[in-house]
Amino acid sequence: MRRPVLRLLMVVVGAATLSVYLGAAYLGYLLVRTVWELRPPPGTVALYLVAVTVAFAYVSYQVGTAQVLRDLQVRPLAPEQAPALYRRLAAYSDEMGIERPELLLADTGQPNALALGGGLGRGRIVVDWRLVRLLSLDELSAICAHELAHIENRDSLVQTFGYSALQTLSGLVTLALAPLFLAATGLARAAAWIRGRPDAWDRTVPGRAQRAVGALVAGVFFALTLVLLAHSRRREFAADDRAAEVTGDSLALARALVKIENAGQSPWKLLSPLYVNGHEDGPLTRLLSTHPATDERVERLRERTDRERQRVPAR
Repeated sequence: MRRPVLRLLMVVVGAATLSVYLGAAYLGYLLVRTVWELRPPPGTVALYLVAVTVAFAYVSYQVGTAQVLRDLQVRPLAPEQAPALYRRLAAYSDEMGIERPELLLADTGQPNALALGGGLGRGRIVVDWRLVRLLSLDELSAICAHELAHIENRDSLVQTFGYSALQTLSGLVTLALAPLFLAATGLARAAAWIRGRPDAWDRTVPGRAQRAVGALVAGVFFALTLVLLAHSRRREFAADDRAAEVTGDSLALARALVKIENAGQSPWKLLSPLYVNGHEDGPLTRLLSTHPATDERVERLRERTDRERQRVPAR
């Protein structure tokens, strides 16, 4: 007797589960249909989406910058404490045509540097106190020039807008596909209950279909994320080239990168995209890194030095 009763209960639970999920899917469908029917002209929709993306990016940029400064407990490095460095930063800033940034000291946990701002207000260069002791004046100036290049190109702002656009697109896709995912999940779970194997819902036909579509969507967004990461690595190369151009000393930056690399690896955390030197080890990690491999950057700088020497006419 117990088995037929248990079987009946499982069928009832399956039917109830299906009803709940289909009801939620229907409500989601009504929401999507209402939004679609009330949609303004395509140009206005595009304008709204751009406005939302810009607004979220701006708030994220401002709040994120303030949060980083609070977390790092930065303190100003007075000009009288590093007059030679300030003179060089002033010359680099004038050559780049940007406002002279504020130079700050912090304890980031290891010798490193990062740039904040650029494009919205005065830029800031945050230097870990260990870096001041680790590098020579030429090397520290080259690192600061690298960060100035990020400020000049508004790299952190561009990256923030890129991730904000990706989040906006993700939200739209999630809203559009929510009814289908709810319906497929309901069918899969109901079928699993009725069969007496509730834990195997993802192995049913609708469950497999849901997983396949979910994997496809996740794959598309993962590919877009890889594009943003690749752009970040290209901007690191560009900042290296710009720093070498304004300092006239490619090898100083190369030496600084090697010293930072040898002093310790950057932790994989939120601040990683901002550091002058990131953590990269292995093909997959390098693919997912915001920074190129240090050895690749150093090799490019050395090749640049060789090219510049070859252009110098012999006396």
